[in-house]
Amino acid sequence: MRINIYRSMVGALLVLVAIVSPAHAQNIRIGLSGPFSGGSSPMGESMRNGIRLAVQEINAIGGINGRTIELIERDDQANNELGAKIATELTRMKVAASIGIVNTGVGLASIDIYQQARIPLMIAVSTGPVLTRRYAPPASNVNFIFRVSPTLDLEARILAADLKKRGIGKVALLADDTPYGDSGANAFAEAARQAAIELVTTQRFKIGDADMTRQLKNARTAGAQAVVGWGIGPELAQIARGMMSTAWRVPFMGSWTLSMRNFIDAAGNAGEGALLPQTFIQDAGSAAKNSFLLAYRRQFNTDLIPSPMSAAQGYDGMHLLALALRQAKTLDGDAIRKALEHLDSRYQGVVTSYEKPFNAQDHEAISANMMVMARVNAGRVDYAYHEDQQRSALLKVKSK
Repeated sequence: MRINIYRSMVGALLVLVAIVSPAHAQNIRIGLSGPFSGGSSPMGESMRNGIRLAVQEINAIGGINGRTIELIERDDQANNELGAKIATELTRMKVAASIGIVNTGVGLASIDIYQQARIPLMIAVSTGPVLTRRYAPPASNVNFIFRVSPTLDLEARILAADLKKRGIGKVALLADDTPYGDSGANAFAEAARQAAIELVTTQRFKIGDADMTRQLKNARTAGAQAVVGWGIGPELAQIARGMMSTAWRVPFMGSWTLSMRNFIDAAGNAGEGALLPQTFIQDAGSAAKNSFLLAYRRQFNTDLIPSPMSAAQGYDGMHLLALALRQAKTLDGDAIRKALEHLDSRYQGVVTSYEKPFNAQDHEAISANMMVMARVNAGRVDYAYHEDQQRSALLKVKSK
């Protein structure tokens, strides 16, 4: 009799626990990985701050269908092997999705792991084209890798078009020897060819190189009328300083990473006038952009974002993930992937306006019309052309 009473009490208690502790009360865990230390940290820290800000806003209005988002953050230190270990850890933790990835090499080491685990990955910063294309149809029936940053193919075409606009016909390319530099060198060579610009020499350098004398001498001897740099902040600064020290006054252009704070600070006056493509300029613009910048300043107590583009893309990427999670109404990876590919809601982000940014064949949210040429000016990144600044408050949607 006592046993039956005990069983009845336990049964009643279990029912009560099920009522007061439903599954939706548990947090939704989202992985966040990037370089929060080292030479790539301005991008990683800015991206993380943008994502944290988005999560704070999402949770403040009730989270996702009543569930709070919990970020599981990991520092990959821009190390490919560590990046793979982090991807393995996060997928084993059964995160609903992951966001981040700054360095192309880390992305290459991570995407297979997310794809095999069938967990969506939103790339917020890395521009390596292969990351979203490796599993794109017909290579795979489904693709779990999405991106809210531009590809370096886009960057290369925009740089080549600007060189053409300026009447520059001979260019030298200096690229680092990482997978990012490899991809950039290939993309720019093709963009230059299509624009009928002669690539007179391609010089390579290593991460940590502090002297670019040899590369710049070869570029100058080859008759380059401009220098294009492809790397990250510290090494790009050495190129700019090398050009100044040898009084070689030709335009210095490069990948979007010329906007990194550690380029601007290390290059100093040598970096003034450097030209680069951007998706986001830290200035007044649309209502969404102004609100984001104000919230960032209040939350992190600074007007100076180390990598504004990284922060903005991280912020938008997290909000797009949240829309997909709400729409999917489940934490199943396939359902979240399908929701991202068929988003019902339009999202007015800070980079652009996202209306069906993805589909089953195309996992790139950014198109060429969303990008502008920028210039380093007085220690900040500004518009290179006045007309782009005038159009900055206009809503841009993805071009076909």
